[in-house]
Amino acid sequence: MKIGQTIYLDHQATTPVDSRVFAKMSPFFAEAFGNPHSADHVFGWESSQSVEAAAATIGDLIGADSDEIIFTSGATEANNLALLGLGRRAAGGRRRRILVAATEHKCILAASRVLSEPLGYEVQYLPVDAQGFIDLTALERELSEGVLLVSIALVNNEIGTIQDIAAISELVRASGAFLHCDGAQAPCAIDMSTMTTLVDLLSLSAHKIYGPKGIGALYVRRDLQTHIEPLIYGGGQQGNLRSGTVPVPLCVGMAEAVRLLNLDHCQSEREELRQLTAKFIERVQVLPWQVQLNGPDVSRRHPGNANLRFDGFEADDILRVLQPGLAASSGSACTSGIPEPSHVLRKIGLTTDQANSSIRFSLGRETTNENVDDAVALIDDALSRLSRADLREPAQATDSGDA
Repeated sequence: MKIGQTIYLDHQATTPVDSRVFAKMSPFFAEAFGNPHSADHVFGWESSQSVEAAAATIGDLIGADSDEIIFTSGATEANNLALLGLGRRAAGGRRRRILVAATEHKCILAASRVLSEPLGYEVQYLPVDAQGFIDLTALERELSEGVLLVSIALVNNEIGTIQDIAAISELVRASGAFLHCDGAQAPCAIDMSTMTTLVDLLSLSAHKIYGPKGIGALYVRRDLQTHIEPLIYGGGQQGNLRSGTVPVPLCVGMAEAVRLLNLDHCQSEREELRQLTAKFIERVQVLPWQVQLNGPDVSRRHPGNANLRFDGFEADDILRVLQPGLAASSGSACTSGIPEPSHVLRKIGLTTDQANSSIRFSLGRETTNENVDDAVALIDDALSRLSRADLREPAQATDSGDA
């Protein structure tokens, strides 16, 4: 998609709100504005019914019931509630170990450190291979009766790796541990209709799926809910798991975004996006510069993800020269501005220089073939300008495989 003079290729940072989502939300700001927890009048009843319907729709996405969906402010809060909620309630028990993928989102890594330092859990970071896939042998070796929780993202937010969650779940379930997955990037990438048969807790975010910012959800298996210590205390809303007035317009918006993902054409939409991304990668790699794809091949990654490494260049320089023509990012939006290389790219084996030369382009629902053609031309021009500025000669094109 193009907004003004800028081609937007940063959909994994955030997606635009779909016009159908916006239309569905609008009445709940000024007309159906009741507090869903007001139990004494029709405005409250109607809002409460809307929230219940939204939870049911979101539950349908993953095979859960409405009472297993806890609304949060986003995936970061959902991830914190899953890890800290379970860890605090289980503190002092015999299961004292937490296993976390080394390439998890920063909020998971930060929450795991809280479990380690104040609460005394032993946190083990699971290695990944050069494409970002969990080492299943290492996972099986680390699993024991002492493990309380395993947390692994379904789809990586930087390199798009889609984990084999069925194989992971089989190992975790056999050990008696709980499995949490950060699923923020997953709904646009994979079918999630049977996900609750594989996981115990699952975090979701609306603004990654063409819904509004400020709303997410945590699926908590019904019989596990008494094992979760809330992070926010107050009026006891949402089964005492997350107090506070539920934002009805945002809940409705998230549900509508989910409903659109459940339409019959969504699988073909994913495949069309995957083909467009493959075209973009191929077009960039035939430019007269050394360009490598970080992560797995296109068939095993988020269909809109293209994490590309421009050897000999700095990603920040490229992005600066691309402005205002093209919007992309040098890593997760949640860590932008932090002067350190991507921990995800370092964990898959890249050097600091290689990580610092990598850019995440993420295509989306409204990206067109024309956008791709124009973006490739802008990238070629930016690299040419940077090369001339540094008095470098462009490298010979190479047959670039996965990093």
